Amino acid sequence: MWFFRSPEIVFGEDSLGYLERIEGKRAFIVTDTVIVKLGHVARVQQVLEGAGLQVTVFDGVEPNPSLETVRAGAAAMTEFQPDWIVGLGGGSAIDAAKAMWILYERPDMDPEGINPIEILHLRRKARLIAIPTTSGTGSEATWAVVLTNVAERRKLGLGSREDLPDIAIIDPWFVMAMPPRLTADTGMDALTHAFEGYTCVYRNDFSDGLCLVASQLVFQYLRRAYQDGSDAEARTKMHYAASIAGMGFGNSMASLAHGLGHSLGAVFHVPHGRAVSLFLPYVIEFCARGEPGTTCYSSLARYLDLPHSSEAEAAASLTQAIRELEADLDQPTTLAGCGISRPDLDKEMGLLVSNAGNDSSTVTSTRIPDDKEARRLYEYAYEGKPIDF
Repeated sequence: MWFFRSPEIVFGEDSLGYLERIEGKRAFIVTDTVIVKLGHVARVQQVLEGAGLQVTVFDGVEPNPSLETVRAGAAAMTEFQPDWIVGLGGGSAIDAAKAMWILYERPDMDPEGINPIEILHLRRKARLIAIPTTSGTGSEATWAVVLTNVAERRKLGLGSREDLPDIAIIDPWFVMAMPPRLTADTGMDALTHAFEGYTCVYRNDFSDGLCLVASQLVFQYLRRAYQDGSDAEARTKMHYAASIAGMGFGNSMASLAHGLGHSLGAVFHVPHGRAVSLFLPYVIEFCARGEPGTTCYSSLARYLDLPHSSEAEAAASLTQAIRELEADLDQPTTLAGCGISRPDLDKEMGLLVSNAGNDSSTVTSTRIPDDKEARRLYEYAYEGKPIDF
């Protein structure tokens, strides 16, 4: 048994205006200081106040939000008593908003204990609106929550189907000024979501089509958005692709590239999209060498019009296409290219392997590495070696 869930999605030019229809008394915006400086918060606040709501802003969300930040936001939320919560920003702000919302409704919960099994009874106090300002994480369309335990230097893959946003506003206006590096990092994050949603063990007929279309859109439009940020069509298509990929992997799962990338990001502070997408071609090579008949690279490559006569050929053509895209986006393809030294990698290897092995995304891979294999994956990714084991 599986489930398909999606928020109500409002997309396209001027879709932010939909907030004028919101009925309520108080709205609590969860965001970060960069989004405030860009003027995005002021614009959203103006629309909400025009709808008659009292608005307050929590702008303390950092990249890879911590458990401490979530607790602080939930305390502010409890004091303000909103009936609408608005996650405005990238995946960090939206994930933090989800977690704060859960603690607001369930103050008895430890945020580290958020899980898909326990019934939370959300929406007794508030509902959630997500407004992405990057084209990558898809957090606006999923119930996933990624937080960071700073003390233990590990990312936590959490979430409950109940914390899926009620409304997602997919307005391309918010991403027109994204700088090239952020465009590349978040766009590759969307591609990784689409690929892993299509190839993990929980893939299903409801999510497959979303993942395929999202993959195609990224290959078609990400280069354009990176090379010319004023390309409105490319920006719009990438914004849609990110949400489509979010719905796709959110209704299947992410997989091993996320498990390895989460661990890397927590230890070496590599941006999320850069970390998970760096591992994607290595993971494809690794899984293609696993048990025959467990992967579906041929069908993915066929849809993308790449060579696909066998799983091996399809895996090779997919990894080549990803690496060509990374090169065009000036993305690092090795851990050395991320500025990590070999002595530092060796020093942290035990923690990297342990955290990756305990990540919820790792277990959905069609081939799950043991500790020795995980260590080799990090070593090969450091040097840029093709996977041969």
